Amino acid sequence: MTLDSRYDLTFDFVRSAKRTISMEKDAIAALEERIGENFSKACQTILTCCGRVVVTGMGKSGHIAKKMAATLASTGTPSFFVHPGEANHGDLGMITSEDLVIAISNSGTSAEIVSLLPMLKRLGVPLISMTGKESSALAEAADINLDISVNTEACPLDLAPTSSTTATLVMGDALAVALLEARGFTAEDFAFSHPGGALGKKLLLRVSDLMHSSDKIPYVAQDAVITEALAEMSQKGFGMTTVTDDTNELLGIFTDGDLRRCLDKQIDVNREPISSVMSKNPLTVKPNTLAVEALNLMESRKITALVVLEKSGTIAGILHMHDLLRAGII
Repeated sequence: MTLDSRYDLTFDFVRSAKRTISMEKDAIAALEERIGENFSKACQTILTCCGRVVVTGMGKSGHIAKKMAATLASTGTPSFFVHPGEANHGDLGMITSEDLVIAISNSGTSAEIVSLLPMLKRLGVPLISMTGKESSALAEAADINLDISVNTEACPLDLAPTSSTTATLVMGDALAVALLEARGFTAEDFAFSHPGGALGKKLLLRVSDLMHSSDKIPYVAQDAVITEALAEMSQKGFGMTTVTDDTNELLGIFTDGDLRRCLDKQIDVNREPISSVMSKNPLTVKPNTLAVEALNLMESRKITALVVLEKSGTIAGILHMHDLLRAGII
């Protein structure tokens, strides 16, 4: 017997997938109807918690609990996951009387969690349960119970946690987002907890973090001729050069585009002073400008480099599109 002959390869996989999705959609729709006073109390209790939110769950509920703790932590609610089995063997010491516990069990009877209830009561920590049975030991012991019950699992055997874990996940996300909004959590706050991600880079990097400064800045004096400007542009490699006075204040810039216009007009590049062909009042940014703002500016004006100016008007650096690309902003 070959491996393939053991299975029905003509099975309607698409129909099965759509049935699963439909059942889980129904579970979420039913969950929405149960969001009410208990949900508000849970959010209020979490907001007034002086410590951390400890999320625990066993088996598949434990996987959901880990995700919930991670989502809470990244959206302004200090949180971490504790495995209930490990908590029964020492990790309970990670929970303090200042903390709050969210315990997840679809049946509400998971032995590893139920065995923690006396110690949690002794600590006096607020306990929020997420269960599918309001008459269970966990739900009755909790200060607040959030109903995550489903009519049936998407598993045709009604055994594998499917609809129930989806409903639990959605309830956790609903908590995290409600708390995020109540805290006035901002995109910049989010970026601070994700400094290594693309969003963190986009929101936290400043122009000063990426710009080229000091001797890397292309400079020519206002009395320089065009060929001198071309030499400086070639050496520094930005496709442009600044034009400055004796105090390093910006008078204008000369770019590849300006050069093409000079050639079209048959201007003598060996004799013409740069001051007569430079672009005056060029677009500039400040060192503390967000890198993503500089990118938006470049894209809207269809340019590849920006002069970075100090408040005093002196040149602080040059920012090129390639710098934004290397930093992952684009």
